[in-house]
Amino acid sequence: MRGPGVMPAEPGRPVLRTGRERFDALVLDVVTAIEERWQDRLGLVEYAVEDAPQVPDDWDSPAVPLSSLVRGAGDRPTRLVIFRRPIEHRAERRSDLEALVLTVVVEQVAELLGVEPSVVDPRYPED
Repeated sequence: MRGPGVMPAEPGRPVLRTGRERFDALVLDVVTAIEERWQDRLGLVEYAVEDAPQVPDDWDSPAVPLSSLVRGAGDRPTRLVIFRRPIEHRAERRSDLEALVLTVVVEQVAELLGVEPSVVDPRYPED
């Protein structure tokens, strides 16, 4: 048999979400929970997901960044970028991926707020 086993509700749109769409939804869930709790102190923050970081040629660290935080200035908002591929590469299971995304986002927001990560989200792992 050729072709899809299930006809999509919207032509040209697959029935199942792609890995990228599932990752974006996971980040959105984490960010939404944190934003609801800290919106008054965070101010305007843009969140984005990119596939991989663009590291300069003279990058001397063996580690690949999992995220990037660029503080806003003036009318430019703070920007938090999560890098999908390095995070997915480190996770073996879905639960690992969820924990790693939570950890990365919470640590960056904690850095932005100047508080401990466990204060930002009680789900942050203590170990």
